[in-house]
Parts: sequence; structure tokens; C-alpha cells
Amino acid sequence: MQRKINWLLVLFSLIGGAVGSVIGELLLAQLFESLPGFVVVGLYFGILALSIGLFCLIAEMISPRLNGASWRQRYVGTSWKLLVPVTLVMLLLAGTALEFLYELNVGRARSVKDIVLIIDNSGSMQETDPDDRRYEAAKSLVAQMDSSKQVAVIMFNDQPELIQPFVRVRDQGVKNEVYAAIDALESTNSGTDIGEALQSSMEQIKEQPGSRGAMAILLSDGVSAVNTAEVLADYQDRGVAVNTIGLGLSSPGGNIEGATLLKEIAALTGGQYYDEADASNLTFVFQKIYDNLDKRTLVTERTGTMENSTYYMLLRIIFVLGLGALLGLSLGMMFDNRHLAKSFTIGGAVSGLLAGLMLEFGLSGWSVGDAMIRLLACLVLAAVMTMFTLVVPIEANGVRTAMRRRGAALQSGKAGYEEPAKDRRNRGF
Repeated sequence: MQRKINWLLVLFSLIGGAVGSVIGELLLAQLFESLPGFVVVGLYFGILALSIGLFCLIAEMISPRLNGASWRQRYVGTSWKLLVPVTLVMLLLAGTALEFLYELNVGRARSVKDIVLIIDNSGSMQETDPDDRRYEAAKSLVAQMDSSKQVAVIMFNDQPELIQPFVRVRDQGVKNEVYAAIDALESTNSGTDIGEALQSSMEQIKEQPGSRGAMAILLSDGVSAVNTAEVLADYQDRGVAVNTIGLGLSSPGGNIEGATLLKEIAALTGGQYYDEADASNLTFVFQKIYDNLDKRTLVTERTGTMENSTYYMLLRIIFVLGLGALLGLSLGMMFDNRHLAKSFTIGGAVSGLLAGLMLEFGLSGWSVGDAMIRLLACLVLAAVMTMFTLVVPIEANGVRTAMRRRGAALQSGKAGYEEPAKDRRNRGF
């Protein structure tokens, strides 16, 4: 048993990790809105494994330091046949399964599928939002919803008005119908009743299946008398967050009491309060709220109520560790070498642990920064795993020894020659 390393293999594995990471970023950017997250993440890890495996195989063909020259002469064809099944297919299936488990909700946690927009249409809005930018912001939010979401729209002054019952935004035609309902609104000179609007919103939420998570977005520039303990009781029982937006409330001459009320509503329901002085920025505020929904994958930032969850933190690290170990095992299977499989699997587990920690504590939601974190995690997976032959020894020239014995027997014409069991063990699985 020897501790040795193929530096060309390490270099090529880094190249493969970089190539796989770039392809993975394209998959994340292009497919997340059209395919389920667990499918996209499975493809991400499958492509990464294929890229690393391909470049490692090329490196050993050029310089077969770990497998020996006899492997290159006799068994490289087998490795090419095994490349796709043991890298792309195996890691795709494993990544899909682990991502599916990671997306499962525990306890009372539910992914948000139903969104209620509660928008102030009182007379004061003619001063704080004379150009009706709040309606454009609402339509912009609907435009980016994926086909699994449902949306309802309530406009309120001293009375709530349901202008759009819950509808699943399955295609552009449905979205256009929601836009038309919003565009048909006219300004009023009426007062403000936030409590009635919240009760109307909850009535709509109660009509939806209990397994679907819901969220409300409440925008107002005023204040009204609200018995928060009574009005918000159902929101608290159902775990429905109300994200509130105060338009012009904290600016000079604004309604401080209104800001206090909206902050209280958000705090009591687990939502966030957003203060905005300029109505032209409302689209960005709605965007920020939508981006912070309960979204989580193994390779992206975790947001929403589970953002600081210890359970999901440990689960991500453990799952990435497992994928790293499986990646190492796949390379050993590709080379049909049980000693390399052992070394790479242990190294893959260590590199998976490091990559999981990087993803858990490095992802921030900034697209460029997160792409760099994922790239570094992929490079760590590739490098640490392939350098672990310096830590876990591998059989010295096992394949070549077996080949010499078998070749000598063939040359001497011995009939009934059977390869020794020890050599069969050295050669592979």
C-alpha cells in the first residue's frame, strides 16, 4: 500500500469542477422557473460529477500514475463505458432524492403557494401615490409568479373589495386577467379600515386547502383602529405572515401611528415591515418580499421562516457531505479500483463537509456572490477528493501485477489458468 498522488489528475479534476459549475449556473438560471427544484438540483450534481469524472479519466489516460500502465492498455475502455452511468446517472438520482427531502416541510412549516395582495385605495393615496404606482408594482409581482402560485387581490378603503379571488397563475392568459382586474380600479375619496381588509383576506385564505401555505402583503399610507389580537388570531394559528408596506408614513409629515400599526401587524404574524417614502420604488419592495419567500435548495440561499433553522442547516451540510462521498465512490467505480474507491470516498466525504459549510454560511442571496461560492464549493469537492490518496493509501501497481501474471500464463500456453483471488481483489471490485 502506498500514499501517492497524480497531480495531473488533481489539476484536471479542478478543470472539471469549474466546467461543471459553469454548466450548473446555466441550469439554475434557465430551468428553475420551468422545472421542479429537485430536478434542477439533481441535474446540477449529475453534470458536476460527469465533468469531474471525464477530466479525471482523461488525466489518468495521459499519466496513469494511480491505476498503472496496464489499466490504460486493457481497461480504459471499460472506464469509458462506466463514465456516464456511475457519474451523471448516479449523482443525478442521488441529488434529486436528497433535494426532494430537503424541500420537505417539517412541523407546521409550509411553502408559500397562496399570496393575497391587500392594497390601500383610500382618498389619501391620491397624494402619496398620484400615479398609481402601487398597481404597477402589484402587476409586476404577479408577472414573476411561477405556475404553482395562486394570487388574490383585495382593494380597500373604509370597506374591502375583492377584485380577484384566488386564481392559479398557470399561464400568461390568467396573468392578463389579473392585470385587467387591477387596471379597472378607480380612485376613491373614502377612508381607511385595515382591520376589515385583513378579515376579508383571511376569509379567502380559509377557503384554500390547509396544506397550502399562504402569505399576505398589506400596503397602506394610513391608520385605523384595529384590534390586532382579534383580527390576527387566525393568521397566527395558521402561520400566515403578513408583510406590511408603509407608504410615506415615516417621512416628514407622515403618519407615525400608521407606521407603528403596520410594524405591529408584521411582528405579530412573522412578517416584515417595509418603509417606503417614494411610490416609484414600490416595485422593488414587492420584488424583495417575493424573493424572501420560503425558498430553499441545497445550492441556493435559504429564505423565509426557515432561514435560520438549525434543522435545515444541518440537513444541507449532511446531504452535501453524502453527495461528496458518493462522487468519490463514483470515480472509484469508474476506474474499477476498490482502493481508489475507498480513498476517493473518504476524501469526497471530507470535501463534501467543507463544501456544505461553504454553501451554508457563504450564500447570501447576491447572485454574483452566490455563483462564486458555488464555484469554490465545486473546486473544493474536486481538489480535496483527488488529493486524498496522500492520506488513504492505495494498492501499489495491483493492476499491473495481475496483468503480468495473466500475460505470462497466456504466453506459456498454460491451459486452465485462473487468476489468483488476490490479483482479482487488487484489480477492482
